[in-house]
Amino acid sequence: MASDNQAKSHHIDLDSLNVYLTEACPEVGLIKNAQKFSGGQSNPTFKLETDKGVFVLRRQPPGKLLKSAHAVDREFRVIQALAGSDVPVPKVFHLCEDTHVIGSMFYIMAYVEGDIYWNSALPEITSPDTRGAMYDEMNRVLAALHSVNIEQAGLNDYGKPGSYFHRQLSRWTKQYRASELEHIAEIEQLIAYLEANLPDDDGQVALVHGDFRLDNMMFDMSHPDKPKVVAVLDWELSTLGHPYADLAYQCMQLRLPANIAHAAGLGGLDREQLGIPSETAYIQAYCQRRNIGVIENWTFYLAFSFFRLAAILQGVVKRAHDGNASSEKAMQLGAMVRPLAQIANQTIHQEMK
Repeated sequence: MASDNQAKSHHIDLDSLNVYLTEACPEVGLIKNAQKFSGGQSNPTFKLETDKGVFVLRRQPPGKLLKSAHAVDREFRVIQALAGSDVPVPKVFHLCEDTHVIGSMFYIMAYVEGDIYWNSALPEITSPDTRGAMYDEMNRVLAALHSVNIEQAGLNDYGKPGSYFHRQLSRWTKQYRASELEHIAEIEQLIAYLEANLPDDDGQVALVHGDFRLDNMMFDMSHPDKPKVVAVLDWELSTLGHPYADLAYQCMQLRLPANIAHAAGLGGLDREQLGIPSETAYIQAYCQRRNIGVIENWTFYLAFSFFRLAAILQGVVKRAHDGNASSEKAMQLGAMVRPLAQIANQTIHQEMK
C-alpha cells in the first residue's frame, strides 16, 4: 500500500495552483491537466497542459523531509545559471518556495521534446556509428559542464570548494556505517583501499552533476548521424566538486555487468562491435576537450564511485528494513552491494580496460 506521502505526491490541487500562477507566473497560462511522469524520480515530476502550451512541474514530496534532501530550489538555481551555456538545460520559469500552494516547494520549466534511453548498450539504436555519436555527444556535454565558469554563472557558493574526495569519503563511510546490516568483507577491503590511497587535493573545482549517466540525457535523434543532447535532467545531486567524480561515475556504470538488475552496464559486451568507445578512448576524448593531460589516480576515482553507489544502495536497504521503503525492490538493490564491492576490488588490481 502506498504511503500517504506517495499518494499526495501524485496529486496537485490545480485550482490552488492556477490561482497562484495567475499572478506569480502568468506566462504558463491556465493549467487544464497535470499528469505525473512514470519512473522513480525522488522529486515527483508532472507534465502540465495549459492554454499556452506544455510545461513541466517538479516538486518536493509532501511531508517531513531530511534537511538537504529533495532540494528543488537548488535544481532551479543551477538550471537557471546554465541557461545560454554549452550545457543544454530546459528553460525555467518560476520557483515557488511557499509550501501552502500545493503542499510542497516546486518549480516550473519548459517541456523539452526528446528521447531518453535507459540501457547503456542502446539496443534500440541499429547503427554502431549512431551509438558512437551519442556517446561522443554525451562526452562533449560532460566536458562543457566541467568547463563552466563558476564565478560568471553565479555559483561560487553552490558547494564547498576543495578537498572534495576527502569530504565525500568521510560522508559516505559514515552513511554506510549508519545503514550497515551485516559485515561485508569486500566492503571493508574497499574502504581500507580508499582510505590508504586518498589522493592529495589537486585544486580542481567544477560544477558537477552527481548522477551523470545516459538516462539523465534527452536526445534529439532527428539527425541520426549527429544526435544532440537537448536537455540534461535531474540536477538534485549537483554541487561544486571534483570533475573526475562525474567522469569516473559514468565509467563505473559502464563497467557494470550487462545483466545486472536495475543498472545494466557494458561489462562483458563487445564495445567495438556496438560502436561504443572504449573507456580509454572516452577518457582521452574528454581530456582533449578540456585540454588536460593524463588523469592520475584513476583507479581511486573508479573505486570511490563503486563505494558511493554501494553506500547509497545500502541506505535503501536500511530504509526498507526500518519499514520506510518498498521492501521487495530494496532487497533486489541491496543484493548489489557485495557485487559492487567485488567489482571495485577487481578493478583496483587490473589495468584500465
